[in-house]
Amino acid sequence: MTITTPRWLTPAEDQAWRAWLQASELLEDHLDQQLQRDSGIPHVYYSLLAWLSEAPDRQMRMTELAEQSKITRSRLSHAISRLEERGWVVRTSCPSDKRGQIARLTDEGMAFLEKAAPGHVEAVRAAVFDALTPDQVRAFGDACAAIAARLHAGAAVPWHR
Repeated sequence: MTITTPRWLTPAEDQAWRAWLQASELLEDHLDQQLQRDSGIPHVYYSLLAWLSEAPDRQMRMTELAEQSKITRSRLSHAISRLEERGWVVRTSCPSDKRGQIARLTDEGMAFLEKAAPGHVEAVRAAVFDALTPDQVRAFGDACAAIAARLHAGAAVPWHR
């Protein structure tokens, strides 16, 4: 068995990592508070409505929606139930797989999303993009895309190989 030395973060990497953690936690809290205050829903519900609004025919298999939103199937099922209670989403059986379910955004859900979106976009703009120069926006986008691509490919997870 070969013992390898850990690849510790450099001081610059550690500083960047800690800044990212703080910013991401503060941003999630900020967006959740804004949506709760202005629209009465948590950020995760807004995100689910947004994913459905962008899907073909405003519908998606529940398993795909769970994968896209990066939440557990249990948490998704609970959230979709709450959205169904408000009349914003309906759940139906999948025609090709009777065990599968499809979530579809209703017209009422789309109207709610269209009403909530301007405040949410302004909160994102004020918290993120108004703090950055155009060059920083490009660098931020490039960095996030590189991280997402690496994670999506499984390259950053040693036990994934």
